Amino acid sequence: QVQLVESGGGLVQAGGSLRLSCAASGSIGNIGDMEWYRQSPGKQRELVATIAFGGSTTYADPVKGRFTISRENAKNTVYLQMNSLKPEDTAVYVCAADVLYRDGGYYYRRPFWGQGTQVTVSS
Repeated sequence: QVQLVESGGGLVQAGGSLRLSCAASGSIGNIGDMEWYRQSPGKQRELVATIAFGGSTTYADPVKGRFTISRENAKNTVYLQMNSLKPEDTAVYVCAADVLYRDGGYYYRRPFWGQGTQVTVSS
């Protein structure tokens, strides 16, 4: 069907930057909203940023002004540029996408999720 694969996580010092990528592949018709979530131990999963097909974006308050979500529709890829990183940004970052996909000659739409990529920010 459809797979989402994240990359770009790692270890960075506070104040540093990372760029996450998430590429969707499979029998894709089109992709609607694409999102980045994060989850750290003992905390609920948090919606970090959303980007619609047309490019409109929304951000969680803790990351406004520091993170930028973008997408390349031709590549079925979403990015998350993270600047001025803080230790509290440490989490597993997971992408999600609302995908129209083909299966057995029919089209369906549902969310798909990646496996996640670890981001660790040291103080």
